[in-house]
Amino acid sequence: MRCRPMSLALSFLVASLLVPAVQLQADEGMWLFNQPPRKELKERYNFDATDAWLAHLRKSAVRFNNGGSGSFVSADGLVMTNHHIGQGTLNDLSTKDRDLLKNGYYARSQAEELKAPNLELNVLMSIEDVTGRVNAAVNSKDPAKAEQQRRAEMTKIEDESNKQTGLRSDVVTLYRGGLYQLYRYKKYTDVRLVFAPEDDIAAFGGDPDNFEYPRFDLDVCFFRVYENDKPVHVTDYLTWNPASLKEGDLVFVAGHPGRTERTLTVRHLEFMRDVQMPATLDHLRRQDVVALTFGGRSAENMRRAKSVLLRVQNSMKARLGGLAGLQDPAVMAVKRAEEETLRKAAAANPAMAAEFDAAMKTIDKSLVALDKVRVEYNLLEQAQAFRSTTFGIARTLVRAADEKAKPSADRFREFRDSNLDSLEQGLFSKAPIYADLETVALSDSLSMFMEQRGYNDPVVRTVMNGKSPSARAIELVRGTKLADVAVRRQLYEGGKKAIDASDDPMIVLARLVDKPSRDVRTIFEQQVDEPQRVGYGKLANIRFELFGKNTYPDATFTLRLAFGTVARCEEAGVPAPAWTTFGGLFERAKEHDNAKPFSLPKSWIDHKGDLDMDTPMNFVSTDDIIGGNSGSPIVNSNGELVGIIFDGDLTSLVWDYVYTKEGRAISVHGSAILEALRKVYDAAPLADELMRK
Repeated sequence: MRCRPMSLALSFLVASLLVPAVQLQADEGMWLFNQPPRKELKERYNFDATDAWLAHLRKSAVRFNNGGSGSFVSADGLVMTNHHIGQGTLNDLSTKDRDLLKNGYYARSQAEELKAPNLELNVLMSIEDVTGRVNAAVNSKDPAKAEQQRRAEMTKIEDESNKQTGLRSDVVTLYRGGLYQLYRYKKYTDVRLVFAPEDDIAAFGGDPDNFEYPRFDLDVCFFRVYENDKPVHVTDYLTWNPASLKEGDLVFVAGHPGRTERTLTVRHLEFMRDVQMPATLDHLRRQDVVALTFGGRSAENMRRAKSVLLRVQNSMKARLGGLAGLQDPAVMAVKRAEEETLRKAAAANPAMAAEFDAAMKTIDKSLVALDKVRVEYNLLEQAQAFRSTTFGIARTLVRAADEKAKPSADRFREFRDSNLDSLEQGLFSKAPIYADLETVALSDSLSMFMEQRGYNDPVVRTVMNGKSPSARAIELVRGTKLADVAVRRQLYEGGKKAIDASDDPMIVLARLVDKPSRDVRTIFEQQVDEPQRVGYGKLANIRFELFGKNTYPDATFTLRLAFGTVARCEEAGVPAPAWTTFGGLFERAKEHDNAKPFSLPKSWIDHKGDLDMDTPMNFVSTDDIIGGNSGSPIVNSNGELVGIIFDGDLTSLVWDYVYTKEGRAISVHGSAILEALRKVYDAAPLADELMRK
C-alpha cells in the first residue's frame, strides 16, 4: 500500500489562490532556531517553545559533513544517524574480507570502535546577524566588483570569528540574500563507528520501497565522538522515551535540510523544470548504468560500487519526484498565485513596485546568463567531465598552491583560512580509492565531455591527448600516485613549486583545465550567483516590509526546527497506518519469498521468536523535511527522543517547492531500535547506554 500519488487537491489549490503569500499551510516550516515558530506552536498546539528547550535541542543536534543530520544520544559522545548517512563510512572501512554494509558491525568495547576516515561533525553553538556588515561592504553596482566585495567581507567575518573563538565559523546566506548570519560550530573530527545493522534490514525494500509507505526499515547507525583520544563528554544530549506514540501527538524535528526552492520565481522554476532537472537526471542515469555494469561483474565489484549506486539511485528517484511536482499544473498554479499576490501587494507603493520589477528583471537576466554557461560550468567547474576521486584531489592540490598564496579574503571561499582544517581533513583522508571503479567512471565522464562539447572542441582535444575516453582514463588512473596520502601531503606542503614540477598525470590534467574552469566559475559567480543574491534579496526585503519576518527561509543545510503530528495517510481513500510493526515486516518479507530487496538478514530470521511482533517499527508525521534531514532526531514536546527521520513519502517530494498537507515524513520508531539492539544484535550495553539518564 502506498500513500496517495503526488497531486494537490483542488481545495488546496483554491485556498492557496486566496491567501496572502506568507500564510502557511498546516504544519509547514523549516524554522530558524533564533526565529522559532512560537506563535504558531502556541496557537495551534498550546505549546511554549522556551529558550531552554530550544537551546538543549540545538546543542543536541549534529550535522554530518557528508550531507546528513544526527544527534547526541548519550553523555559519552554517542551519536545516532541513519545507516544511509553512515554507508559511505561503512564502505570506506570495509575490505574484501570484511563487508560492513552487508554484515553490519557492533563494537563490543570502545577499543573496537572504528575510526571514520573523513567524517566531520558540527554542533551549532551560536548565531549572530551580520547582514549590516555584509551589505555595507558592497558599494559597487558592478556585479563583478560587488561579488568580490561580498565574498571578501564574508571571509573576513569568518576568519575573525574562527581566530577569536576557535569555532568553525560560516556566514550563511538566508532568504537568498535577504539576511546574512554567522553560524559558529563546535567541530569534531575523531568519529568512530559503534554499530550498524545489515543493509538488508537498514534498507529493507530497496529502491522499490524508497520514498514509499508503509515502510519497514531499521535505518540507523551509531558513532562515538572522541577528543584527545577519549570519548567526549557532553551535557546536551537527547534522552529516550520508548513509550508508544499516539496519532495526533506533537513531534519536532531538529535537523539540517539541504536545499529547497520555495521562494524561486515562476520563471526560475520553469527553467529548472525544462532545462536543469532533465540535464541532472541524464547525468544521474549515466552514473547508474556505470555503477550497475561495474557492480554486476563480481561480488567484490558490487561491494566497491554499492555506496555509489545507492546514492545515485536515491538521488534519481528524489529528482524524478521533484520534477513531477514542477510538471504538475496545480503546483505551478500555486506558485503563480503566490508571485501575483506579492506583486499586487507591492503595487500599492510606487517605490516598492519599482523595486519588485527591478528584482524580477535581475533574476530573469541571471537565468539567461545561466543558460549560456551551465553546460560548461557543470562539465569543468563542477567536474562532471572528470568523475574521479583522484582528479578531485588533484584539483584541490593545484588550486591550493595558487589560492593559499593570496590573502584569505581574495581566495575561493573553500580555501579561506577558517576552512583549511576541514579541507585538509578531506584531502588527506585514508579512505580507499579503487582504481578499477575510478577508471570506468572517468572513462564514461570523458565520453560525456566529448558528446556535449564536441570532438573538435579545443579543451576536449587537449584533455583527450589524442586518445579515446577509455584509453585516456586508463592512462590517467594507472599513472597517478595520488591514491597515496603521503604523496598528496608532499605536494600540498611543497606548494606551487612542487605542483608546477609534478608530472603526475592527474596533476597535469588539473593544471590543463584550471584556467577554463576558473574562467567559467567567475562568469557564474558574477553573472548568475551575485545577481540572484541581489534580486532575491530585494524580494525578501519586500516580503519583510509587507508581512514582517515571521516566516522561514529556504533550506541551506543549516539547523532548522520543524513540527507536526503523528498522522496516517491514505491510498485511494483507504487509510494507511500511522505506524508499522515488526509483524508487518515479516509478513512483507514472506510476500516476496524473502527475495532481495525484501530479504531479511539471518540474524532477524534466527531471532524472530524472541521479538515482540507488535513493536512499532516506522511511523509517519506531518513534519516539514527535505534531503539533508536524514538522521534528524524526532522528539516529543518534552524534548525526548522518540525516533529518527529517514525518508519522506512520494507525496512529500514536491516539498522542494511547496509544502502540502498530504505529504509525510517517515521515521524509525525508538522502540524498534531498542528491541532490535537487545533481541537481535545482543547489544544490551548499547541499549543500556541509550536509556541511561
